[in-house]
Amino acid sequence: MTIQAPSTARTVDRVEAKIVLGPNDQTDDRAIIIAPTDPARTDPFLVLGEDWFSSPGFDWHPHRGMETVTTILDGVLEHGDNAGHAGVLQAGDVQWMTAGRGIIHRELAFRDEHAHTLQLWLNLPARSKMVDTRYQDLLAAKRPVSTVRPGVTVDVISGSAGGVEGPALNHWPITAAIVTLEPGTSVDHHLPASHRAFAYVLAGEAAIAGRRALAGEIAWSDPLPGAEGDSTLRVDTRDRERPTQLMIYSGRPIMEPIAMGGPFVMNSRVEITKAFQDFHGGKFGDVPRQARLKYQ
Repeated sequence: MTIQAPSTARTVDRVEAKIVLGPNDQTDDRAIIIAPTDPARTDPFLVLGEDWFSSPGFDWHPHRGMETVTTILDGVLEHGDNAGHAGVLQAGDVQWMTAGRGIIHRELAFRDEHAHTLQLWLNLPARSKMVDTRYQDLLAAKRPVSTVRPGVTVDVISGSAGGVEGPALNHWPITAAIVTLEPGTSVDHHLPASHRAFAYVLAGEAAIAGRRALAGEIAWSDPLPGAEGDSTLRVDTRDRERPTQLMIYSGRPIMEPIAMGGPFVMNSRVEITKAFQDFHGGKFGDVPRQARLKYQ
């Protein structure tokens, strides 16, 4: 008989509120949830931004050395890249894009109407920064959803949760799920003990490892020192009238030097300079002349 090692309970190290930045020339409104001010403290997560946009949105721009994970909260997102991919994503859909050695893409509101998105920037280890580019459209209708207990569902995007595997392919181990709890319910969400985790409250109110977090707040749980195997992050609802929904991600810290420059994330300033030179020298490929998707 195999005896399973007990799971270690996690704590929450800090709870932070998102910062609303207001509109700019690309968006109708925007907010920052994870700011890139101290990437070693959030490693492997670099940025989490929230955007509301209609027109113009984010026209052709490059990336290198990182991945973006875009969750559509409302509206319809039109996307395209210089590898010939194009399509639309609706509320609940997630796109996992590997920029790798270099890609040029755009993110627009379909028909210039409305898109409300969350975009997470994930770091890549040095060995994977120049991998081939990749798009993964992880549609809500095709993702596995586990009912872990009455009133608690786990929509799995990446890694293992609730006894099921998410569809995302990873260059670095990441778990990602949307957890929904009906009023009066709770869950022990399982995560690798070596991972740094965050729980961002999308709706409602929760106690995360005993720490109160409201909608628009992010709770951080750092790796457990010396712990191996499994750990649990306890989530209890505090909203008595409506469901509470959280975005829970975890990843093992990469613990390498991080250099960020505009849309590029590398390990040194020399590599950032090279990324700009390669982009302006055409090594990312041509900026597409692709037309907008036709109206239906």
